[in-house]
Amino acid sequence: MCEMCPQKATLRFGPSRRGLLLGAASLLLCNAAVAKEKEKEKKPPKPENVLSPDAALKRLMKGNERYAEGESRRHDFKREREALVGGQNPFAAILSCADSRIAPEYAFDTGRGDLFVCRVAGNFASEETIASLEYAVAVLNTPLILVLGHEACGAVDATIKSLKDGTTLPGHMPSLVEAIAPAVKAVSQQGGDTLTKAIRQNVVDNVAKLRSATPILSAAVEQGKIKVVGGIYRLKDGEVDMVA
Repeated sequence: MCEMCPQKATLRFGPSRRGLLLGAASLLLCNAAVAKEKEKEKKPPKPENVLSPDAALKRLMKGNERYAEGESRRHDFKREREALVGGQNPFAAILSCADSRIAPEYAFDTGRGDLFVCRVAGNFASEETIASLEYAVAVLNTPLILVLGHEACGAVDATIKSLKDGTTLPGHMPSLVEAIAPAVKAVSQQGGDTLTKAIRQNVVDNVAKLRSATPILSAAVEQGKIKVVGGIYRLKDGEVDMVA
């Protein structure tokens, strides 16, 4: 090999200006693609559900208006299912009674992934329910919690009768009575329609319980990240009346 061969080899195989430019361009494109993928991953499944607490409440009640008027929207469940495969970001959480006549997703005219619903007879906040709602707030960034009672609640009525007659309900149902009893006792001496008053008081009590639930919900309320409100569903017309 002549003395010029190493030099020729270096010139032939060493990095050219064009090669460097192409390499830099490829690297930039690669970085841009990675950044785009990361941005896509961070993007919530339903961007329209990223709302302030006040905006979430307004949207919830607008949905109830449509439902009560019989003008519910047609929801594309197939598209929603596909969008929600990778996650969820509901704009409201509902603590509702398990009564079959009360279906929050219908009552507020919502689609899949819009509501995070916890249901139990008597719509009271148990330890498990609070934990579930903490998950909605801390992990899913849900900005609104609604405690939803309803007219003629069987669980509240059974509690009234159990306390009045001194009887014990069968099975595990006494746990329902224990949870709802404070609301019933609070209104029992007021006279009038005890059932209606107890239903309202039960909502008020559980709104207060959730607002003060430490450490997650109470902190989120104080920071203005969430709003906790109460409402009562009317069986006849489907309207939800807000409870102060």
